Amino acid sequence: MRAQPKASHFIDGEYVEDAAGSVIESIYPATGEVIARLHAATPAIVEKAIAAAKRAQPEWAAMSPTARGRILKRAAEIMRERNRELSELETLDTGKPIQETIVADPTSGADSFEFFGGVAAAALNGDYIPLGGDFAYTKRVPLGVCVGIGAWNYPQQIACWKGAPALAAGNAMVFKPSENTPLGALKIAEILVEAGLPKGLYNVIQGDRSTGPLLVNHPDVAKVSLTGSVPTGRKVYEAAAAGLRHVTMELGGKSPLIVFDDADLESAIGGAMLGNFYSTGQVCSNGTRVFVQRKVKDAFLARLKERTEAIVIGDPMEEATQLGPMVSKAQRDKVFSYIEKGKAEGARLVTGGGIPNAVNTEGTYIQPTVFADVTDEMTIAREEIFGPVMCVLDFDDEAEVVARANATEFGLSAGVFTADITRAHRVVDQLEAGTLWINTYNLCPVEIPFGGSKQSGFGRENSVAALNHYTELKTVYVGMGKVEAPY
Repeated sequence: MRAQPKASHFIDGEYVEDAAGSVIESIYPATGEVIARLHAATPAIVEKAIAAAKRAQPEWAAMSPTARGRILKRAAEIMRERNRELSELETLDTGKPIQETIVADPTSGADSFEFFGGVAAAALNGDYIPLGGDFAYTKRVPLGVCVGIGAWNYPQQIACWKGAPALAAGNAMVFKPSENTPLGALKIAEILVEAGLPKGLYNVIQGDRSTGPLLVNHPDVAKVSLTGSVPTGRKVYEAAAAGLRHVTMELGGKSPLIVFDDADLESAIGGAMLGNFYSTGQVCSNGTRVFVQRKVKDAFLARLKERTEAIVIGDPMEEATQLGPMVSKAQRDKVFSYIEKGKAEGARLVTGGGIPNAVNTEGTYIQPTVFADVTDEMTIAREEIFGPVMCVLDFDDEAEVVARANATEFGLSAGVFTADITRAHRVVDQLEAGTLWINTYNLCPVEIPFGGSKQSGFGRENSVAALNHYTELKTVYVGMGKVEAPY
């Protein structure tokens, strides 16, 4: 038991246990070792968490945004002071290599607390509207109790990306991490209380598929923010709609990354690798359909193969390791099934496709995999794999590749590599996606909005735009004269 928390849940500022809940085993993906055992929330735990949030929220909302922001910025400072400890926990939770978590996981969560703590006072403003003698004004007000439902690929980051704007806007939150990665969010809750957050405002409860509906359908919940798959999103959205609750959905994708023949090839290959192999391919915005203009296809594939086969795979706690295991055996099995479909449907396996040598055989490792000669109708080109599997497709001209890139139900992200900046802007303007990159890929600083379109969801995480999704507009008309009525 290398990472056993004090208890399964963090409610009203303290750890809480209810052993009546079903057991959740936290497994270190690199070795298969059970590192913690927790319990899923019972209905009584769900009620306790929501009641704490409901009780604490009005007083928090009455504080000035500056005062709220001061606490969030202190939480960011504590997270940075404990970055190594939090990164090691994230590696145990997810299997991602420490060289990645130490720069990308708790640090991005700290960035979120710092950003929203700093902008709340300036961004939560309304408008003055002159109406002749009368006037009106608007103000942004918090929604109340918000529910956050996290995914297992970036557990600490997601806990902060949802918590920071919700708290900055004056809401309370009940956060449920994925049952695959239950540990990190508990530490975030601890740190927030240590930073001065009043008890009850940020609660963490564990759960499985049966827990989500208890939260989403609760009459005291005003908003649900989900990061997850499209099928899960549809279910949560349907349930939230029954109660007319506010919803933000950050769902999956099958994003296109387009490489034109004038692109800097090393940069384009680097972008494609980051957009497929980072976090062992478990990133919703990954550019998993890599469209390469036919003239440079062979050179692209040759260098891609060389660089991919040089990736260091091994113990995630070793700082030289560049690629760790997948989060679970079930997820690895799912990815292997897609690799077999790719072979069966005629895609050419360039590299990978198996279990790497010299790794713990109990771990859930998989080789970074590249398929070439992929066509649009193949399963691996249509469905989200969520693993380190890159599909390389050929194209001839701009109009063709834009049409093919858009021929998907998803619309989360897209990228373009080209030396022609005019073409770059022209192409991204036509691509149907919510978050796009030119000559880079998968960079998501807190200052910019992140989110999708089409079946990839709606609403935005990060940036000032996120505050709009955790508040609603209140309009006040002020009459300055006597009221005249025809009655």
